[in-house]
Amino acid sequence: MELLWKIGYTVGLCAPKPEFITVLADKDVEKGENVLLYCEANVKELTAVWEKDGQRLSCVQGKHKLDQKVRLFVLEINKAQEGDEGKYTLTLKNKWGSKSCSATVTFAIKEWRNMPKNQSKMVTALKHYKTCNDDISELRFLLHGQIGAGKSSIINTIKSIFENRQFVICLAATTSGTSHTLDYQKYTAGSENTGRLPFAFYDVMGLENNSGGVHTDDIIKALKGHIQNGYTFNPDQPISEDSEYYISKPRLSDKIHCLVSVVATDRIVLMEDVISKMKLIRKEASELGIPQVVFMTRVDEACVLTKNDLSRIYRSRKIKDKMHECSNKLGVPLNCIFPVKNYHDETGLNDNINCLMLEALTQIVLWADDYVKRCSEKQRHVE
Repeated sequence: MELLWKIGYTVGLCAPKPEFITVLADKDVEKGENVLLYCEANVKELTAVWEKDGQRLSCVQGKHKLDQKVRLFVLEINKAQEGDEGKYTLTLKNKWGSKSCSATVTFAIKEWRNMPKNQSKMVTALKHYKTCNDDISELRFLLHGQIGAGKSSIINTIKSIFENRQFVICLAATTSGTSHTLDYQKYTAGSENTGRLPFAFYDVMGLENNSGGVHTDDIIKALKGHIQNGYTFNPDQPISEDSEYYISKPRLSDKIHCLVSVVATDRIVLMEDVISKMKLIRKEASELGIPQVVFMTRVDEACVLTKNDLSRIYRSRKIKDKMHECSNKLGVPLNCIFPVKNYHDETGLNDNINCLMLEALTQIVLWADDYVKRCSEKQRHVE
């Protein structure tokens, strides 16, 4: 490689512009560890400039050590502390050009929520769950959120857990595309072979900024039990009372028993209009007494620590901060926010993915059943 550059430079075929042979790698570390960031360039005699979070790195004696060995560039951070967390960028320059690469240093903090581990126990409990009201054959959950947040993928992940294999029953939208879900669709967990669970998950068209996506009035009517499975959403106009899919006098079994707001962890700041719509829907749900939770998806895209090791999710400062941000924006208590990861590029099952989803599912099942119990008691008093 070096010989080719020398020949090219000598005969004028190409200029030795800086390029990276290897780039800086993201690091997740414990407090007090030494951090080593390094990369290799294609040529020698380059000027190296290190930055942290967009500002030129101020090297502290005994803390930072910069080294250059021929084409290898190294930054060592001695006994790293929380203040050393951030994005580090190396820019290499010569008179023919410049090139940059970056890496993020992330710190694990003290575990602030227990990572669920007993997968088989949770699966067994959910498979044998009995609702508090024999007239309610299934607890109903409505999932809503921005296009690409992962509503459909949550359903696929839950189906995969109980089928004990990768299971794709509904198409999932990309973060930049349009909603794959156009109808009000019901999905169940389990099957005739593995045992049907008393839970139903309703998927809806995604919310969009401005006037696009599912109409908020449709979601509110669905919460109240006015919409039948199979209704096709119209972003410009909510369901009318003369529609064949409209239920004029819904029973408790027609209503939604828990509202699940799905938020992409790495896109919270990009969804202000959607947040406003979600808050409106949440307000209506509160007035109806329907429990509400948030499933925070794409945690691996928002946090290097979590991406490298999902079992350390509750030691991630980034995830904790995102949960607080989500809580502040939507007005949902932290204990009602569950960071989860959907199956995406995996071909097999993963215990950590399953355990996070099962913990969240267990909680919403209990809260949905509490709601059914309250409503059932009110009906008995009226009768």
